Amino acid sequence: MRLRALLDTDALGLRLLGGDDELDRTVRGVMTTDLRDPSRYLTGGELVLTGLAWRRDAADSEPFVRILAQAGVAALAAGEAELGAVPDDLVVACARHRLPLFAVHESVAFATITEHVVRQVSGERAGDLAAVVDRHRRMMTSGPAGGGPEVVLDLLRSDLDLRAWVLSPAGRLIAGPKVTGAALPAELCGELAAEHLAATRAGRRAPHRVTLGTAPSRTFSLFPVRSGGHRPAPAGSGRSAQAARDTRETVLSDWLLAVEADAGDWAEERLDLLHGVTQLIAVERDRRDAARSVRRRLAQEVLELVQTGAAPAEIAARLRVAAPVLLPGLGAAPHWQVVVARVEWEDGQVQAGPVAQALLEEILVDPRSTGPEHSDRIAVAHTGEEAVALVPLPAVAGEHEGFETGILAEALLEAVRAPLTAGLEADGRVTLGVSAAVHSAEGLRGALEEARHARRVAAARPGRVCAAGHQELASHVLLLPFVPDDVRRAFTARLLDPLRDYDRRHRAELIPTLEAFLDCDGSWTRCATRLHLHVNTLRYRVGRIEQLTGRDLSRLEDKLDFFLALRMS
Repeated sequence: MRLRALLDTDALGLRLLGGDDELDRTVRGVMTTDLRDPSRYLTGGELVLTGLAWRRDAADSEPFVRILAQAGVAALAAGEAELGAVPDDLVVACARHRLPLFAVHESVAFATITEHVVRQVSGERAGDLAAVVDRHRRMMTSGPAGGGPEVVLDLLRSDLDLRAWVLSPAGRLIAGPKVTGAALPAELCGELAAEHLAATRAGRRAPHRVTLGTAPSRTFSLFPVRSGGHRPAPAGSGRSAQAARDTRETVLSDWLLAVEADAGDWAEERLDLLHGVTQLIAVERDRRDAARSVRRRLAQEVLELVQTGAAPAEIAARLRVAAPVLLPGLGAAPHWQVVVARVEWEDGQVQAGPVAQALLEEILVDPRSTGPEHSDRIAVAHTGEEAVALVPLPAVAGEHEGFETGILAEALLEAVRAPLTAGLEADGRVTLGVSAAVHSAEGLRGALEEARHARRVAAARPGRVCAAGHQELASHVLLLPFVPDDVRRAFTARLLDPLRDYDRRHRAELIPTLEAFLDCDGSWTRCATRLHLHVNTLRYRVGRIEQLTGRDLSRLEDKLDFFLALRMS
């Protein structure tokens, strides 16, 4: 399609600010970005949409426009929602580089322009997928009952005999074809997400080809579904430090499209058209993200009230406002649970709060939901380096029946550990803390502190992805993470180094014997049975432990010291 056709489409509300003699340029795609350097996502011929968040002052316009011109984009369209009128310095820069510039009225959503361009470009390309894109467009505009990614996946299945699924970065199944036998097991979803995240972090060009399982194996091609539908960098473009940071900001939140086929031998036209499908799914993703803005604002308001020590009555009033939004039709005030997450990168150059916020929104989806319109029932705010989720749990009738179990740290960790570890590689960590459920505003401050303490406990553990729950805060494990490293080393060395040295010289297995003896609560008979030793042999080993350390294992204090030393070692 030509730029002139966009200008002539009244529904898009575009206003030309420069480039009258360049309106015959061909538009081959669309990209939404607010990155200062989006070159890694550009292949030429795009209409670039921007909200101007990259612009800090007038000096930023020239390098941004120069990057777009060098990449061969068709035109730039700047939104007026954030800054009002398009800045003059941007108009001048575009004129200097002969880049057509449009202004997008604040009433026009970028998703509307994206959908229009994708529809037109796909319609002009010959190929089987153009009909699918157009049919999906009609169904998306027919109302809630006909929209959503499920529709286009069903059409891929019926028209092209392609089975495809939309997955979250944590391996959650977001959408799939509604046909018998098309279900994707949860374990396979996790494996596909892990493969996709690893390939993205490595900078490999999509689609990523993956073969999983044996006898028979299944081959998938994985396509990124990025907000705004932008492409990954072309092969050989290199990975700058800025590009690596950009990847970290989105890798834990971007969706992916898993197609059960080998795209390695597909024609370029077919790949382009399937990229158009991912753009349409990205439009749906943007719609869901927009719907989350209300919940984010509610969470931010509640979090600020709790952290500033507001009166419980004021917090309760805000929760009453939040309850109908998060649990429509519930009719009763829910209980609340708090989940805290932190994402850390070793170089510390990525804003971790928004990344953790997007991650929690993806992994904390209500398992009781029956459709996309009810899939999000949580509110997530971010403050500093952490994200805080406010999770509603429907109350159970009866004064003494308590409430539903809610989110368990162990189950949450099991569900997300494998794919997120792949996305983090060797330079990132995710730690999660989960509170108990509370039934009133008075308990919310304690729940927040409880979740934060639990996250610190998780942070003290080894591993790229760790979680801890409120149950662990009544144990000694709450104290251990806060013992300074030098104190831990000195304490364990004083008690255990003599035993390690003796074991190294004599292969006496005193450390394993000590662990088993404490685990058996000092029972000679049970410990000897577990170690397959005669009781006299066990007594000899314990005596040697006491002789080497100067401790008495019949005393509770000494048993406790050994227990803690083993846990900290």
